[in-house]
Amino acid sequence: MEPRGKTPGEGDAGRVTAQLLKSCTGEFALDSILLLNLRGLGLVDLGCLGECLGLEWLDLSCNALTHLGPLAALHQLTVLNVSQNRLTTLEPLAACENLQSLNTAGNLLADPGQLQCLAGLRSLESLRLQDPLARLSNPLCANPSYRAGVHELLPGLKVIDGERVTGRGSELYQLCRDLDNSLRSGPSPRVSEAQPWVEPSYWEAWPGRSSSILEEACRQFQATLQECRDLDRQAGESLAQAEQALSPARAQSSFMF
Repeated sequence: MEPRGKTPGEGDAGRVTAQLLKSCTGEFALDSILLLNLRGLGLVDLGCLGECLGLEWLDLSCNALTHLGPLAALHQLTVLNVSQNRLTTLEPLAACENLQSLNTAGNLLADPGQLQCLAGLRSLESLRLQDPLARLSNPLCANPSYRAGVHELLPGLKVIDGERVTGRGSELYQLCRDLDNSLRSGPSPRVSEAQPWVEPSYWEAWPGRSSSILEEACRQFQATLQECRDLDRQAGESLAQAEQALSPARAQSSFMF
């Protein structure tokens, strides 16, 4: 059953009740609920939420929660969104051994050490501590190197803040390191120029039979193809400029990393 939200005020003074859970999901037995959306209900107390023992997907974002105690009973939980609350600890989540994805952006986590409770979650692959698009963060994100600290603390993570990470940080960070090293060691050997993977006339074919629908589709395709060619030309010009800028004569004076 798809998760459905409720309007504010349907809880019992900001508390999760069995009545609220049943009205949200249409389920009679709480332990039968698999997906649950409790976003933006002004919740301050999770009440009987811990009775939803089969829960796998849970959205508690945009509430006023300060603790997650009842979640310790949700051993089947795999996806959890607690963004935009007032959390200072994630300790109860240490018992959610199947947790794979966790969004905590927009809370009050001030130190990477507060994530230590997640270290035993071997299935945890994705952790979000900030969301620039939604302007959500945590105090610990003020440290420019917080991601490196988080990844060192939780080496099993594959994604931090929506960006895929590797052993030494993000792929972009590693790319910058490689570029920096190449500038220091001099120009790298030229690689052979890439060759087209189809014949030059491959994209010029038109349908063999006359059809206004096919002809219109081909016209749209040709327009898109021209856009691709323009992008390819612009990319070629940018690469030529970059190659000139990175030539040995200009590398030292033109760039600094």
